[in-house]
Amino acid sequence: MPVSRRAFIAAALAPVAIRAAGAEPALIRRPIPSSGEMLPAIGIGTSRRYEVEPVAEQVKPLREAVETFLRLGGSVIDTAPSYGTAEDVLGMILSDGDLRRKVFLATKVDTRGRDETRAEFARSLKRLRTDTIDLAAVHNLIDAKDNLAVLRDLKGEKKIRYVGVTVWKDNQFEGLEPVMRSESMDFVQVNYTIDNRGAAERILPLAAEKGIAVMVNVPFGRDRLFKAVHGKELPPVAKEIGCASWPQFFLKYVLGNRAVTCPIPGMAKAAYVEDNLGAAHDPLPDPGQRKQMEAFIDAL
Repeated sequence: MPVSRRAFIAAALAPVAIRAAGAEPALIRRPIPSSGEMLPAIGIGTSRRYEVEPVAEQVKPLREAVETFLRLGGSVIDTAPSYGTAEDVLGMILSDGDLRRKVFLATKVDTRGRDETRAEFARSLKRLRTDTIDLAAVHNLIDAKDNLAVLRDLKGEKKIRYVGVTVWKDNQFEGLEPVMRSESMDFVQVNYTIDNRGAAERILPLAAEKGIAVMVNVPFGRDRLFKAVHGKELPPVAKEIGCASWPQFFLKYVLGNRAVTCPIPGMAKAAYVEDNLGAAHDPLPDPGQRKQMEAFIDAL
């Protein structure tokens, strides 16, 4: 039977709902090293989840998720032109009222050639219904050197605030490392999970050394981690660090690495937002607790 995210958060929804009704503690915030600007420590990723038909009925639950996210103190939302209709959908949502002003909006470029890249970026602005992007990144290192140069030009034109590069698989780290060493950038986006810790060996330490902010994509390994813990109770260390659900357990592990600025799980429902943002509060696991968390997952 497929494992549903709903099953993992059902037990936690009641306490989360009660907490949301009262005063919310501020989310953990972490700095962008190149500027010192502080970001809430969990964002939204729009791959797959936001690739729906851009009509009111399909967009409604996503709008509710974004509104809940912003109400609870979130701001970072990441998308890409290659995510189907996600930019159009996000543009619909953020065009309401002053929502765009509250969002740290990130998108990507994945074309080759200066003119093509500038044209793709212009299309993203139109689809997202905005004049500026907070972060534009070179998707999957495609033509990284030249595309970073284009993005830096756009940054100089005040159309972009930050630039970066992204990968999502371990076999891309070999190509990512030299780009991080040789190119000027503000952000890198990588895959990093409790059961796939390769980024922590070289990429995350290098980001800390170079002063590069780190977004973490697929922090649940798509649904891989949910399948691994299906039917299992949280281990004792989860209570020590204030976890009420498996998603919080996985996200707190990622945030326990201080090189990480912001994981960006997909959140297509308000309930998922409430649950996930519960991980962006102290305490976070110390090195000993992280070892316990790793050992539990590795033994499954």
